[in-house]
Amino acid sequence: MLHMSQTVVITGVGPGLGAALVQKFTGEGCRVGMLARSRDYLNQLAEEMKPQRGSVLALPTDITRPEQVKEGFRAVRQAFGPVDMLINHAGNATWAPLQDLTPEQFSEAWRVGPYAGFLCTKEVVQDMVDAGRGVILFSGATSSVRGRGGASAFSSAKFGVRGLAESLARELWPKGIHVAHIVIDGVIGPSDVPKDSAGDKTEPMLQPDSMADVYWHLAMQDKQAWSLEVDLRPYNEEFFV
Repeated sequence: MLHMSQTVVITGVGPGLGAALVQKFTGEGCRVGMLARSRDYLNQLAEEMKPQRGSVLALPTDITRPEQVKEGFRAVRQAFGPVDMLINHAGNATWAPLQDLTPEQFSEAWRVGPYAGFLCTKEVVQDMVDAGRGVILFSGATSSVRGRGGASAFSSAKFGVRGLAESLARELWPKGIHVAHIVIDGVIGPSDVPKDSAGDKTEPMLQPDSMADVYWHLAMQDKQAWSLEVDLRPYNEEFFV
């Protein structure tokens, strides 16, 4: 179980769920290192977080580059101490038909997904082994469990992330490290769902703050009842008809 006042690293921080995760964990008293490519956005979010409890550290990082990953985690340890939790949230949403998809696009989806997840996990495992506990969460997608046309890069990379998470769970659970995978099976959107021109509701959307609550609950699970995988879907009354 993760206790408050712990050090958390979140990768792929951006508007929406990434920001909601930072707000949730700092709000619970954690110290959060934010890793993403966008320096401007990270600095903006860090400024917005000042009134809340906890601490944040903006670390512009290309998590597909091993040397930048090492430097980012080194900075987190220097500021906050050993890492207690990692949320591998980065992903690459490359969508293109096979004949239009370039080798570079396909490779990038895998580098941002399972490869970056591997690099970041390698950086935190020893901290967690030394402490005898830790949490590593992976953000997945509908494409983690079902391939989709026009998404061969994204789907295959998300399948890879899911496989990595399950393999790591088998290896690290016995060491006291809770590894779990979250299937985000839906569109992430604002709380106010707009209506289209015909007046009908658009597709139900997942709410970032509610999703962040689930990540926190996973982090707080007792080891006698750990989850390996959780599916998140928006409420849709038609599903129950």
